[in-house]
Amino acid sequence: MTKEETQNKFALDEDAASLEEVNGSVEVPKNAGFWRTLFAFSGPGALVAVGYMDPGNWITSIVGGAQYRYLLLSVVIISGIIAMIMQYMAAKLGIVTRMDLAQAIRHRTNKPIGFVLWIMTELAIMATDIAEVIGGAIALNLLFGLPLVVGVMLTVLDVFLLLLLTKLGFRKIETIVITLILSILGIFLYLVILSKPSIAGIAGGILPRPEIFHHDQLLLALGIIGATVMPHNLYLHSSIAQTRAINHEDPAEVRNALRFTTWDSNIQLIGATFINALLLILGAALFFGHGDQLQAFGDLYRALSDNNIAKGIASPVLSTLFAIALLASGQNATITGTLTGQIVMEGFIHLKIPMWARRLITRVIAVVPVIIAAIVWGGTEGAMDNLLVYSQVFLSIALPFTMIPLIWFTGSKKVMGEYANPLWISIIAWISAIGLTILNFQLVINIVQQLIRLF
Repeated sequence: MTKEETQNKFALDEDAASLEEVNGSVEVPKNAGFWRTLFAFSGPGALVAVGYMDPGNWITSIVGGAQYRYLLLSVVIISGIIAMIMQYMAAKLGIVTRMDLAQAIRHRTNKPIGFVLWIMTELAIMATDIAEVIGGAIALNLLFGLPLVVGVMLTVLDVFLLLLLTKLGFRKIETIVITLILSILGIFLYLVILSKPSIAGIAGGILPRPEIFHHDQLLLALGIIGATVMPHNLYLHSSIAQTRAINHEDPAEVRNALRFTTWDSNIQLIGATFINALLLILGAALFFGHGDQLQAFGDLYRALSDNNIAKGIASPVLSTLFAIALLASGQNATITGTLTGQIVMEGFIHLKIPMWARRLITRVIAVVPVIIAAIVWGGTEGAMDNLLVYSQVFLSIALPFTMIPLIWFTGSKKVMGEYANPLWISIIAWISAIGLTILNFQLVINIVQQLIRLF
């Protein structure tokens, strides 16, 4: 046994397996055909994909279309490609090392660095959960007229729903998430077809154009990118990629798992990118010229019933479908955010508490600042939307603290052996990480400048 294999064995002996209750719980067929094997490995990609179509993505994509028509469509596509690369590396880290990203960081950094990364990750998960709580609460308000504070409190019940689903089996969670994704896809595809978008405009927006780099367009492009690649998804994928039962002593099985996990991830992320593209196309086809009036979820909800904006197709039914899609998006991302909270808590600090308590703590930590904001700012839609924007800003700051260790580990032959990233993947990954970091910090600076002007 090599020194590296000994280190990995020590890590596995010291740590419980990542998400121990579901680790290796899904059987995969041996020597089966392509489609049957792909079906067995399909699921983790869907849980990851929901993070790329959460409520934080909605406003930027729809407003991007409403203000600049199809210009920023290429930005949505580029963001999707970067997501595929990052998630491929996260899944590979989990399958090869049998550790999630949090465990890998704990075992390969000193205590001060590990502590800082843990704090940043916990805050990033809190910021992610805040966005999902807000999206769910606003959807309940739009659909049923519930006060936003009440809607926020109801989202705590999601934790117990997830606990029940886990007891039924991890495949049940994957199935529900996929169903919700298909519901969101169906709703927005229907809305886009009704809006009759310009095919020529869509084709022209697929390739990047110089106008993207003009000041106002660039700001919104940064928002789209900043809301796309999220830190928690990388931790999540490195863990749930291990839910399939494979023989890690057989290199052929490991390679097969990597192959089909990558297929699953890419298919689901293509779907997420398509939904984000539909959001932008909907904004361009229905709301172009009204971008300044669409700064919040409530604005979008009401616009779909306003004949002066959604000309020709305005209907309360469309508004209701939009709110249902928003609720489904919030529920989906809630499930994955809660799972990630467990992964990080166990991976970084080995904290072992009952499953229901872990999940309840994760959710309550996120709910508290939302309730405080709702009380202080009057519980208005605008206040909630502002808090959602601030949460996305923090995710922009936290992203490098997750991407850099991931790229470093998966590019290292000491850690990954023969499965280390090829040079061309490493180059693309580092360029993406550096570029995203610069763009995200530019986004933070722009938002801070806007806040300074307001006050």
